[in-house]
Order: sequence, then C-alpha cells, then structure tokens
Amino acid sequence: MADVTRRAHNIAQLRALAKARLPRAIFEFIERGTEDDDLIARNVAALRDLRLLPRTLRDVSRRDAGIELFGRKQPLPLVIAPTGVSDLLWHHGERAIARAAARAGIPFTQTTSSTTSFADIAGCATSGHWMQMYLWERRDLSWRVVEAAGEAGAEVIVLTVDTPMWPLREFNKRAGMGNPVRVNRVLVSDFLKRPRWCAGVLARYYLSGGLPQFANYPSEVGRKLTGTVSRVANSASVSWDDVAELRRRWPGKLVLKGILSPEDARLALDHGVDGIAVSNHGGRNFDSSPPAIAMLPAIVDAVRDGLTVLFDSGVRRGADVAKAMALGAKAVLIGRATLYGCAAGGEAGAAHAIDLLRGEIDVAMAMLGVTRLDQLDRSYVMPGAAGPCSA
Repeated sequence: MADVTRRAHNIAQLRALAKARLPRAIFEFIERGTEDDDLIARNVAALRDLRLLPRTLRDVSRRDAGIELFGRKQPLPLVIAPTGVSDLLWHHGERAIARAAARAGIPFTQTTSSTTSFADIAGCATSGHWMQMYLWERRDLSWRVVEAAGEAGAEVIVLTVDTPMWPLREFNKRAGMGNPVRVNRVLVSDFLKRPRWCAGVLARYYLSGGLPQFANYPSEVGRKLTGTVSRVANSASVSWDDVAELRRRWPGKLVLKGILSPEDARLALDHGVDGIAVSNHGGRNFDSSPPAIAMLPAIVDAVRDGLTVLFDSGVRRGADVAKAMALGAKAVLIGRATLYGCAAGGEAGAAHAIDLLRGEIDVAMAMLGVTRLDQLDRSYVMPGAAGPCSA
C-alpha cells in the first residue's frame, strides 16, 4: 500500500502505474474506446471544461460527503461501475475491488460477464452488491441469471441498454485482444514483455486450476474466456417490452445504464424503473455519442424527482463528481479509476483510488463553500459552462 500511495497522488498517476505493469492488450482493453477513439477524450475534456463558482466566507470546517442512495446511507457519493476483465489486472482482481469498495462504504457493481461467482462477490461487497446485465436473445437464460443474482442477495440490477451489438473496438483487435480471447502471436509476444504480470497473474491462475471463466453464464452461453460465446448472447432485439418484463420479475431496485436521450429518460420513468445512469459507456461504444455530462442537465429536467439519476463516463477527479452533482446527479459511477488502482496494486491500489477521489471531493466542497453535497445546484455552475443543455 505504501508504495502505491507514495507513487500515485492522483488518478492519472495510478493510470501510469497500471500502464507500466499491464500488457498492452489488457491495458488498451480497459483504456481505449471505439472507432477513432475520440469520445473518451471528449468525456474527460467536457468535464474539465466545466467551471464551478466558489462561494467564500462560509463555515466549512465540518464537511460530510455522505448521501443516501436507494435507502442505504453511504459516506461517499460513489458507486463502483460494472467493468470487465478485473481478474486479468490482478490475481482475483474482482474480489480486490469489491473489498476496497466495502472498506469505503460504497456499492460494488458486478458484471454478468464476471469471472467470480455471485456468492463470492456477495461475501466481499458488504456495502452494497449491485449486478449488471445485458438481456440475451434467449430471454429465458437472462431470467435465470436474474434469479441467481437475487438468490445471492444482489440489491440492485443494472441493465445496460446502450449495446445492441458489439462495438467497433479496432484497437483491441490490433492488440490481439478479441472477444472471446484467442491465443495468438501478437498476444503472446505482448504478455512476455510483462514478466511481473505473467508471474503474478497468469502463473498463479495456472497453478491453481487455469484461467478464470465466466462464472455466472449459463452453459448454453459459454463460460470460457477463450471459448466461443453462443449467439444466444445477441441483444439486438431488446426493447422497452423487455424492461417491463424485467420490472415485473425483479422486486429490487432497477437501474437502466446508458441513457443519453431525455425522451428515453421519460420512457424509463414510465416503465417504473428506480434509476437511470446517464452514460455513454465510458466512451467505449459509439464514438459519435455526445459527452455524457452534456446530456445530464436535460435528462434531470426530463424526469425531475421521478427517479434517481446517476452519472457515469469521464470522471477522473473529485471535482468532476461535484460537477455532476451540481447538475443534478444523485451519485456517480466510477470505473477506470479503480481499475487503474487494482492494476497498480490490487486491493490496496483500488482503495487508494477511492481515497484519492474522497480527498478531492472534500477539497472541492470546501472551496465551493458547502458542507453537504445536496447543497450543490446549478447556481454553482457558471452560465454556459455545461454547453447547450445547461439551462
């Protein structure tokens, strides 16, 4: 832990440590986007370009960044976003991030493509266990996963709705990192350049039984990272009727992730979901999408207090969290930050990423003259700073 904290004083420095340790293919899988790779940078730039208006001469000696989210009080306005391949960043990396989240008192979102069982993550994610899923063409298999998540104690289902087909992730292909993963000359050469990673991750898996597998997929879908994923996983036919059916089947909280249109936000409200995540998939799906922060104010206006609005995509600083909350988000999902931390130092690195954001949120609150995050509103955002959707 001391080494990671001493070498990384912000998320960008954690990213640099992760890049130095990981094989290129795996780093680019978590880092890069789609097509011309523009949207990831635009997400970050749009948040950076927002300006917040500090208020002075207020007593901010006691500050509390805590919120209440879906009936649970938590000390930070953060949720770990669903992210894949964590177990390839660090040995048992998914558990590491889930434990770091629990230590920080924030929820952890497990992906359907997780290589750790629902039960194992439930034992780690003691500050909130959320489960992300796609709906497959074989809906019966999807409902089976929903039931398994419920039996494992998941509290929230996050349905990702912005991926009707596999995106054009050309960078991953060039690096030899396909879906599914196939052993090839480019990939092997890349892995051998990172002997520390090979010894600490690949070798440990092989010594204990082999590479991780998709732990929660039905056998009809396919479970091996290097296997063939069946076409039953195709989600191109998913519609609002499926949201209604999932709402009928799932008694817990339901969040739709990947909403960018105010009209879609209103439809989500009409379909009885509990929350939406304003997100462009971290810039990983469709390069021509707008930065998520640009759409947040209009979406908040569209649903008002009818459901919980979360924000995702581009967060690199605690001030980014404050910006999203000033524009109406109730909490913020973070993905790459804890992936970088995990890749740099396992659980300690993931915990450090959360701690860095915690400190930056605290400083931002003091500079803005607020003692609670619910005191933030659009009066703290300079006119025009959020683009055409700020009004």
